[in-house]
Amino acid sequence: MTKTTTENAKHSGTGAERSASRKNIGLWTLFHKEMSDHIRSRRFLLILALVVITGFSSLYGALENISSVAADGGDFIFLKLFTTSGSAIPSFASFIALLGPFVGLALGFDAINSEQNSGTLNRLLSQPIYRDSVINGKFLAGSAIIFIMIFVMGGMVSAIGLLAIGIPPSPEEVGRILVFLFFTSVYICFWLALSILFSVLCRHAATSALSVIACWLFFTIFLSLLASIIAAAMYPLDGYLALFNMMDYYSCELFINRLSPYYLYGEAVSTILNPGVRSIGIVTTSQLEGAIAGYLPFGQSLLLVWPHLVAMCAMTLAAFVISYLRFMRREIRAS
Repeated sequence: MTKTTTENAKHSGTGAERSASRKNIGLWTLFHKEMSDHIRSRRFLLILALVVITGFSSLYGALENISSVAADGGDFIFLKLFTTSGSAIPSFASFIALLGPFVGLALGFDAINSEQNSGTLNRLLSQPIYRDSVINGKFLAGSAIIFIMIFVMGGMVSAIGLLAIGIPPSPEEVGRILVFLFFTSVYICFWLALSILFSVLCRHAATSALSVIACWLFFTIFLSLLASIIAAAMYPLDGYLALFNMMDYYSCELFINRLSPYYLYGEAVSTILNPGVRSIGIVTTSQLEGAIAGYLPFGQSLLLVWPHLVAMCAMTLAAFVISYLRFMRREIRAS
């Protein structure tokens, strides 16, 4: 009896291992398939060309004004390549903050609904492939494309900037640039997860695309206006209450603004790429007393922006988990 129980346990363990192996094989097969589809699609090539053109345009504008920064004897000259604006061209970081959501949108707004409407999703799930491998493979492939594109773009900008200014970056500057690129990739992955969510919720690709664009407009433009209106309503700054409500007003406005991934990304990037930023948020005169002027070390800058990274990862995970649960519970059938 003991021998039979042992054999049954071995067969059960072997079956579980085979099931996990088949699941991994299906996941990675879909991952490579989605990667190939993204790289070959005209939509992705168009977005990539737009990002490259705007990136090099911002680099050209930075190189026009970076000579004056170097002549003033400023430190961290290499970081100025990503933060310096031209006469009529925004900086590289500003361009990425605005165009990054469109990369995630282009990769995920029709990830599920287009395949379901065309009937390919029903045929795909009729194969020996687990359902969760479909949505996991799409998100992992889109994330991999985003990380590769951002880091290659950052490397190209750094290489051209090095040839142009002839000043090699210090190890701290290299670390700050790598963290900046990682933050940018996570920021775009949030919009990828959000676009996949609307692709699951909406039946048509055009509806999901418009929904993501509406979210982008709300978080980028309207939330800051809404934050000031709500803060002014809760803590008025007129009359004799202005002196007492000023701190609460700015705290409330800052809290609402930080609900936006666009604001979180901008605040984190400005801290990482500018070592002169020594604090985030409201700074009182009492806190400035006795402070020594200088640059903040790399480790301390990371401590300042660590909550921002956690918040962006949490928002990305929340959007993907909701899309995952809705996709696993919905009925898949050919249109």
